[in-house]
Amino acid sequence: MPTVRGQSRRGHARARYELHYWPSIQGRGEFVRLVLEEAGAPYVDVARSKGGMQKMMALLARGAAGVRPFAPPFLKAGKILVFQTANICAFLAARHGLVPKDEASRLYAHALQLTLADLVAEVHDTHHPIAGGLYYEDQKREAKKRAADFLRERLPKFLRYFERALEDNDGAHLIGRKVSYVDLSMFQVVEGLTYAFPRAMARIATKIPRLRALRAAVAARPRIAAYLSSTRREPFNEMGVFRHYPELDARPGQR
Repeated sequence: MPTVRGQSRRGHARARYELHYWPSIQGRGEFVRLVLEEAGAPYVDVARSKGGMQKMMALLARGAAGVRPFAPPFLKAGKILVFQTANICAFLAARHGLVPKDEASRLYAHALQLTLADLVAEVHDTHHPIAGGLYYEDQKREAKKRAADFLRERLPKFLRYFERALEDNDGAHLIGRKVSYVDLSMFQVVEGLTYAFPRAMARIATKIPRLRALRAAVAARPRIAAYLSSTRREPFNEMGVFRHYPELDARPGQR
């Protein structure tokens, strides 16, 4: 059965947005879902429907309106086809009031989103440091070294940056005075990091009070809370970007 937000099954064909992403994982598609859910925008999670994978792969191969996506996620909005996670989120946010209207703020929001994308890419590389086409089990030794460096050097640097960004603004939002798509993405990143590296995140918790408060505030928003408790929200698992391997979450110096 298709996953349709804000539509009955009979309204499936008239849903405003079609989200194309791999089924059974949150992955990068989750950043898009959170924006759609907060906006209350009708959408279909195409690959989760019957025949949806074939439809997604066909559109990926041929493109539409002169646009050929590189990889999922991509979003179809009428005749418009948008790809790249940060690009999709910025597109939706502008349409649904989830980013300030002035150009400077939108550019800053996009820069923050791209920085989050950099962080997500580094998280991915903790469990796949050699090649995405290899199994984790084929690169465990390298993954342990990469994860140790990430937790020691890179994770604190990223989280300190976003903690300061909150402080520089109003302490509660990364940009503006109300929730934006960047806040939603920050929530997802903190959620994912807490799943993947619970021990490391517990050690750093006292240094990121504003990020922890942002995480709680986003989770409590009515539409997000409803989404998180629904079957539309796939649980984290060891097929997505954020994966929990206890051996990668060891204290520095532990084996």
